[in-house]
Amino acid sequence: MSFWGRYVPVAERRAKAKKKMEKLRKKGKDIQPVEIEGRTIARSFWGKGWCDHLESFSDYANRLPRGRTYVRNGSVCHLEIQPGRIEAMVTGSSLYKVSIGIKKLKPAAWKAIKKECSGQIGSMLELLQGKLSDQVMAVVTDRKDGLFPKPGEIELSCSCPDWAVMCKHVASALYGVGSRLDTRPELLFLLRDVDAQELIAAEMALPGAAAGVAGDALADDQVGAIFGIDFDADAQPGPATKPKGRPRSGGASKATPKKKAQTASVSRAVAETSTGTRPRIRPTGRSVARLRRQLGLSVAQFAETLGVTPASVYRWESTQGRLKLQVRPLNALAALHQQAKAK
Repeated sequence: MSFWGRYVPVAERRAKAKKKMEKLRKKGKDIQPVEIEGRTIARSFWGKGWCDHLESFSDYANRLPRGRTYVRNGSVCHLEIQPGRIEAMVTGSSLYKVSIGIKKLKPAAWKAIKKECSGQIGSMLELLQGKLSDQVMAVVTDRKDGLFPKPGEIELSCSCPDWAVMCKHVASALYGVGSRLDTRPELLFLLRDVDAQELIAAEMALPGAAAGVAGDALADDQVGAIFGIDFDADAQPGPATKPKGRPRSGGASKATPKKKAQTASVSRAVAETSTGTRPRIRPTGRSVARLRRQLGLSVAQFAETLGVTPASVYRWESTQGRLKLQVRPLNALAALHQQAKAK
């Protein structure tokens, strides 16, 4: 008998939680459980960096271990990362809702990071894999001025009856973020509401892309294989003057002939649209998500059609209110909107 009532075995808790998650799935909820193989919670540069950073603060170091067992045994049934917040569902004696607020990175702090890293990060692959120079690593992981949030920038909340602010459910969700960053490190930038592309040195990335070096295409494929995301080779800012080239093979999702025709059609429409004039559309995160669903496109397909990265699409759809976009993606969205209206 526990203090709060009857002890509920792990297997029983997980079975009950699974049933509840299935019900939520049927209602349209995108359930994203944290699944860990073995005892190692995080293995990547960003995942381990997140966990090590939180454990470096004495306020957290003594309480975080309470969540390790929970995250390892699959108790984090759902974990979603959005700009400025983390929402999770953790099973204990019941299913509890965890909400973690993370203050968005201050513009001045982001500007300082970009300045310190200027010209030293050559590609998105290099950034997300954490293959950075010692100087850059020291900047982005700095305990005070880096990308990871400090305790004062974190607000914790859980629906459980535990009096402690850092209960084991909150702790397991925080460790779950570290595990999630192993496979989707771009979510750290989404969480702090900054654009990772701004850290890439254009002067280093452009020559290879312009020359069409085979190694660049291989790097794009490696991103998909390593992180489960698909970065577009034509993601550099600038006017779209011609349709995209032949798509790469071996992607995670195979485009049907219908989807290929749709992508080609939109590319032509974008090419025919004047890129010098800002289209008369005012997209919001909600309207972009609605348009993508209306067209029946995955995030990767939608991003490829627009000529942006999937991370950008995730960022747009998670943004509240109006989006501030450049003319090129606005033109692409306008073309997609016209195509959707024509259906």
